[in-house]
Amino acid sequence: MVSELRPALLVFALLTIVTGVLYPAVSTVIGALAFGRQVAGSVIEAGGQAVGSRLIGQPFSSEKYFWSRPSATGPMPYNGAASSGSNLGPINPALGQAVQDRIAALRAADPSNARPIPVDLVTASGSGLDPQISPAAAEYQVARVARARGLTEAQVRARVQAATEGRTFGVLGEPRVNVLELNLALDRP
Repeated sequence: MVSELRPALLVFALLTIVTGVLYPAVSTVIGALAFGRQVAGSVIEAGGQAVGSRLIGQPFSSEKYFWSRPSATGPMPYNGAASSGSNLGPINPALGQAVQDRIAALRAADPSNARPIPVDLVTASGSGLDPQISPAAAEYQVARVARARGLTEAQVRARVQAATEGRTFGVLGEPRVNVLELNLALDRP
């Protein structure tokens, strides 16, 4: 019996070392070398202080800032530890009410803007953490932000265009604007 147990224990120990120590260590080193910024959380700094992550949205409510896509995380918005969608279906009255409330808030913040509101300004993403909005959602907010900052719409629009990222590898996804990076660019002189 001992002769049969010894090889089993050796294989168990070897597999434990390979799959529990070596593989994670090699994966971590390769990840850190190839994707150093992402492994470190894609932290964005301003004035030597960490102000957020490029990968997780943040709430903005001041009229001088572009507003992010709504978050569905709870109990607080943009909670990375609670990433999830709202799980509210399209015919759920609670989703309809939430969208109507968000539309009312956007209309109240800029009553002169009669354009259609882009859907990503009133609905949360599947993760509830998206840091980006569509260029259309940014364009919808240009007039409000320009008024609040005392800038021309052309000046604000130029910052939006500079912050707009194209499709990944030229074909994947849609063009997008990282809200935190855009707002930080607007705060710089």
